[in-house]
Amino acid sequence: MAKGHRSQIKRERNAEKDMRPRAKLSNARVSVQKACFVLDSIRGKDYNEALAVVTYNPRYASTLIRKLLQSAAANAQNNSGLNPDNLYVAECYANQGPIMKRIQPRAQGRAYRILKRYSHITVILDEK
Repeated sequence: MAKGHRSQIKRERNAEKDMRPRAKLSNARVSVQKACFVLDSIRGKDYNEALAVVTYNPRYASTLIRKLLQSAAANAQNNSGLNPDNLYVAECYANQGPIMKRIQPRAQGRAYRILKRYSHITVILDEK
């Protein structure tokens, strides 16, 4: 059984909320595996270095992650009053989103399935 009233439990849970600046992109038209190649290259780096890495990365996901990084830095500057020069990428991850299912007609009336995968990408910054 839970301890306390439901509103008290919610109040305690929300008191421990993570207040680090973040940005989230939902339903990005890129698979989780392909997004993780870029995310692994910027994890733990400071903001300016991470921005340089994704700017010159040839992968499609890097353009999405670059915008996401800039959005997280703007959130840090406007909402928390943090200096972008003191920020680093504390966490970045991609979760699986919805999957569009399409079919590819094949020989003798068969149909092969094509899975168009989406992902939810999250970038969390923190101050050094």
